[in-house]
Amino acid sequence: MFVVATAALILVYGTITIVNLPVDVLPDLNRPRVTIFLEANGMAPEEVETIAVTPVEVAMNGAPGVKSVRSNSAVGLGMIYVDFDWGTDIYRARQIVAEKLQAVELPANISPVMGPVSSIMGQIMNISVSGDSTSASDLRTLSDFTIRRRLLSIKGVSQVISIGGEKRQFQVLLSTERMRQFDVTVDDVEYALQKSNLSTTGGFFDRYGSEVLIRSVGWIEEIEDVESIVVAYREGNPILLCQIAGVQFGAAIKRGDGSLNGRPAVIMTVEKQPGGNTVEITDAVVKACDEIQSSLPPDVKLNPHIFQQKDFIQNSISNVEE
Repeated sequence: MFVVATAALILVYGTITIVNLPVDVLPDLNRPRVTIFLEANGMAPEEVETIAVTPVEVAMNGAPGVKSVRSNSAVGLGMIYVDFDWGTDIYRARQIVAEKLQAVELPANISPVMGPVSSIMGQIMNISVSGDSTSASDLRTLSDFTIRRRLLSIKGVSQVISIGGEKRQFQVLLSTERMRQFDVTVDDVEYALQKSNLSTTGGFFDRYGSEVLIRSVGWIEEIEDVESIVVAYREGNPILLCQIAGVQFGAAIKRGDGSLNGRPAVIMTVEKQPGGNTVEITDAVVKACDEIQSSLPPDVKLNPHIFQQKDFIQNSISNVEE
């Protein structure tokens, strides 16, 4: 009876273990890794390597627990991969990297940023956002500010990366002839733009025993707000930006694009956190996409089925069962 009871307990324990066993395409066989991004707009790869990447690499090589440091320099962007010993807690590794970054001296316009805590093989699915009559800029805006934020709130999702569409931005098209006429330089325009898009506080005043806040709202919302920015004063008269430049909405310069079945689209890549259950996270993302679809314009289609690692997992398990 003792042997039978022990066998029954082992059977129950084994069944529970199998049911809760996480299943993935491949085991996570990589060391804990911290990725550092160095954005240096306008710099060539050689400059990025010399000015930004090399100082950070030197600092990381002396960090405790670091096994290897690799880097990749491209136009305007440097990426550094810091690999730690097996078994190192990823949050301790990120703390070590953050402490080392504080001691690195970089140009004022370059700020190192650590990537999210994500599985190295964690790109679990792709989602397409396409529309018949919706513009490419509106598709990208929906992807970045509506769909992406909803997906990032799902447990187990570490990052959502969008490619394609058009990133909307205010574009100031300077006229050199008008600038020469009003004696205005590019530095004057840049300084005015930087200082204009700000909100400040004026403290508060007491009204019938209640504190009333005083605000000075200066956020730019429309093209007219940009056109009304004062760039300089000449003989006591303000020079507005619209007098020396044209302002319009436009698309940022593209370094890649997305498409679906030969038509322009925004492609969103979903990455999971280390140790996350791919099947469960995929099901949660698909459910969220169905909920988001009802709030999108009628012609915009959200397709979460163009690529899923979940399909490989289910097919593999089915083949083993057969």
